[in-house]
Amino acid sequence: MSLAHGRPYLAIPGPSVMPDAVLRAMHRASPNIYEGALVDMVAGIIPDLKHVAQTEGNAAIYIANGHGAWEASLSNVVAEGEQVLVAATGRFGHGWADMAQGLGIETEVIDFGRQTPVDPARVAEALAADKEHRLKAVLMSHVDTASSVRNDVAAVRRVLDETGHPALLMVDCIASLACDVFRMDEWGADVMVAGSQKGLMVPPGLSFVFFNDRAAAQRAAMRRVSRYWDWVPRADPEFFYQYFGGTAPAQHLYGLRAALDLIREEGLEQIWARHETLARAIWAAADVWGSDGPLSMNIADPANRSHAVTALRVGAPYGAELRKWTDTKAGLTLGLGLGMSEPDDPNGTGFFRIGHMGHVNAHMVLGALGVIEAGLQGVGVPYGRGGVSAAAEVIGAA
Repeated sequence: MSLAHGRPYLAIPGPSVMPDAVLRAMHRASPNIYEGALVDMVAGIIPDLKHVAQTEGNAAIYIANGHGAWEASLSNVVAEGEQVLVAATGRFGHGWADMAQGLGIETEVIDFGRQTPVDPARVAEALAADKEHRLKAVLMSHVDTASSVRNDVAAVRRVLDETGHPALLMVDCIASLACDVFRMDEWGADVMVAGSQKGLMVPPGLSFVFFNDRAAAQRAAMRRVSRYWDWVPRADPEFFYQYFGGTAPAQHLYGLRAALDLIREEGLEQIWARHETLARAIWAAADVWGSDGPLSMNIADPANRSHAVTALRVGAPYGAELRKWTDTKAGLTLGLGLGMSEPDDPNGTGFFRIGHMGHVNAHMVLGALGVIEAGLQGVGVPYGRGGVSAAAEVIGAA
């Protein structure tokens, strides 16, 4: 018997749950894309996006997913044959490195594994060894969506400053923007990339590249940048279409306007606090489950865990079996163990991920945890009883 009939819950780390207000805003006929209300609305979206990023710099919008933002950011500041340093803490760090390689950029990758954050000292060593300053940029993820590691961006900025290296600091905030605390200007990021489908609560299809004056100067020194990826006309358009390199993605923009209104209404500090509390509730449940069974969180130290996604190990093949059970029996979709293969589990079937980003609240998290606990029992995984109660204590004390 299935108990999944009713409203499904997509608890994966993006696309995230979309608010009704966003869905209503998008459900409309296409507007005039040359003048009028849409043009005026987009002019107001830009400062609100920069507020979420905590920057006074520039913002460029692309009709693309996060991979497009990766390529766009690199295309504007690093030329073919030049070099970047990539601090990788999971699949998506390696993914950005692969994107750079596809553009003919030489990549030096420091692999920190999938369970530990970036070590600034090792980055400092690589920077100090680059006597000729060939490295044009340091690439890192604020949160790697696959491993759920959260990295210290400000610490990497400090080692750049301390070594006197001129490389740009480029940060992937696709999983973390509007979920984890991120302060672009204060922390010294020169370029930041994000997507619409996670903390911004809009369907996949828009991506964003934020950049400061240092990055703009490096762009100005480029011999050429492809017309579509060039952020200059997007950040300072003479004509409306230049925001998007062509036809405006009108329905997505209406949804984004509604999402930014929700963010303004709740307040960024409150949003960060909500994500932290809900994350701690999930961790409390996982700690109890793992007290009498194989389940464990991928990141041991809470200080290094994302507040938007939690990766968990339960052992092959139970991760895949649990995800199937929660989906077919209860209507809860969990994230797969993306990029989490191990020698005895090449497909990562022993892992699953819980997305807790964007439009998510206490009853959604407690409901998801209740289904996971039932699923552990349903697939025969030993676990410590009382995980949901432990989560409820965290939420009750908030």
